[in-house]
Amino acid sequence: MKAPLQEIDGPDGAIGGPKKVTVIGAGIAGLVAAYELERLGHHVQVVEGSREIGGRIHTHRFPGGPPEGGGQAGPFAELGAMRIPAGHRLTMHYIAELGLQNQVREFRTLFSDDAAYLPSSSGYLRVRDAHETLVDDFAAGLPDRRYRSDTLLFGAWLDASIRAIAPRQFYDGLHDEIGVELLNLIDHIDLTPYRCGSAKNRIDLHTFFADHPQVRSFCPPRLERFLDDVLDETSSTIVRLRDGMDALPRRLASRIRGEISTGQEVVGIDVRDDAVVLRIRQGVRTVTRTCDYVVCTIPFTVLRKMRLTGFDKNKLDIVHQTKYWAATKIAFHCREAFWEKDGISGGASFTGGHVRQTYYPPTDGDPAHGAVLLASYTIGPDADALSRLSEAERNAVVTRELSVMHPELRRPGMVLGVAGRAWGARRWSSGAATVRWGQEAALREAERREAARPQKGLFFAGEHCSSKPAWIEGAIESAIDAAHEIEWYEPRASRVFAATRPSRSDESA
Repeated sequence: MKAPLQEIDGPDGAIGGPKKVTVIGAGIAGLVAAYELERLGHHVQVVEGSREIGGRIHTHRFPGGPPEGGGQAGPFAELGAMRIPAGHRLTMHYIAELGLQNQVREFRTLFSDDAAYLPSSSGYLRVRDAHETLVDDFAAGLPDRRYRSDTLLFGAWLDASIRAIAPRQFYDGLHDEIGVELLNLIDHIDLTPYRCGSAKNRIDLHTFFADHPQVRSFCPPRLERFLDDVLDETSSTIVRLRDGMDALPRRLASRIRGEISTGQEVVGIDVRDDAVVLRIRQGVRTVTRTCDYVVCTIPFTVLRKMRLTGFDKNKLDIVHQTKYWAATKIAFHCREAFWEKDGISGGASFTGGHVRQTYYPPTDGDPAHGAVLLASYTIGPDADALSRLSEAERNAVVTRELSVMHPELRRPGMVLGVAGRAWGARRWSSGAATVRWGQEAALREAERREAARPQKGLFFAGEHCSSKPAWIEGAIESAIDAAHEIEWYEPRASRVFAATRPSRSDESA
């Protein structure tokens, strides 16, 4: 992974002179690639198939609340990326560079609020009251229950975290993976410093694994990437942007001098020795554009539906074989933050069922405009199941299931509006993210390298080309890498010419 680029001094501001680069996709990867290439002196234009910029960062703003709210802008829901681990240094770098530091706020996640809920064998429990039931359920599945109470507490909360984050089908193949070897090691470590919560009956897994990296070696290798995401998603050091995550792509777009054109759908790519030819649908007509260099940042799920020529076999294989998981988010605009009266001040509940996770965003605006409840956040097959329903059916299922935990939703006039996005069914994404869970590190890296490998003048970026798939950090990392490659790229014809032309001494002779 390379650092953000530095501007090059010189008459052209670019090594070998400025290049003309077309970027496909105005998501975060495309915008960062354009921004960095322009800083190096290159000429950039961005084409985006949809009518939006930001890609899988999508902040939905509800209208003002009830009539007494005055009809002003209401609260917002993050229907795409909604959080940033503080350790993602590239993302934090751009937040600072774009002047968004004053918007950074804490993001409260699963199990961070003692009053939030999670399902158990005895029904919904508050996080603060769940430890005994979780430990009993976890210990019942162990061949040997002679562990210290702290060890069982650790295993129970790790299992609960995995259960909350993994799709049900994925968890069913994992719940036995917290093996005896791992627990035997944990049993010799003092867990007292990692007890957290008001009653000290939970375990801070993120801090524990950070302090004891050797423990990771006792986890099955195929769980390594998944465990990373579990720890990131349950960390206490996650942040958000106060006014919405879309501030990041909007601020980036405002810094780009070249044209950003929406409604320009690329439907074909032809890679040639000296150019990349794009077929672009503009309304009812299709035009051809010949480009010197292209950065393709769109998901491979979309790319593989196009007519692709000039790609080598290995590249076509990775384009067609890269797996994406869906994600579906459904947000309710509520008359009031009723969960606060239930003692919940933020964070998220693990709801189970079709709903899976429910988040309680902070009410940063005027309470008269209502509050947002991220009623359901699902990934993988769980998201696909919801996306196959009609919008009305989907909303009814979520309301019915969530009302068991939050009966206030059934009150007349409580839900003022609903917004959702099924990323797996969306034309411009056909999935939410590349998730390489279950793969060992060597295979993950091999797939990443192949995904990012250029095809002559065609370069690739996006979270699917990075070491941090499914995160904004990965999209940024890959965009910086692509900009580096273009900056130093020399076409084959130029290399041949340079190698065969006479030297100055030969010419003078």
